[in-house]
Amino acid sequence: MAEQLTVEVAYALPKQQSLLTLSVLPGSTVLQVIEQSGILQQYPDIDLSQQKIGVWSRPVKPEELVKEGDRIEIYRPLIADPKDLRRRRAEKAKEEGRADKVTGGRKQEH
Repeated sequence: MAEQLTVEVAYALPKQQSLLTLSVLPGSTVLQVIEQSGILQQYPDIDLSQQKIGVWSRPVKPEELVKEGDRIEIYRPLIADPKDLRRRRAEKAKEEGRADKVTGGRKQEH
């Protein structure tokens, strides 16, 4: 019998997370493992043509081969641009007097 690799498939929604552990054959691709895991049936809203995937927070292509101990992660689309959120927080801090209006940095206490 061929040696098997143990890998995980992870997907998280705001109020629900799934972490599935499965054994796969060496030479399996990330996409094959995702399909074999059953996660696409569990979460029919997953669209792999739109959503990014990664292994341990490192973006990967679906055809990449998995290794022992890999955790394949399916990422949800962003609902807000992180740069825009930081910009809004900085503006709010300036308005509230918690940040220097010129540099945007913390106010210096003299």
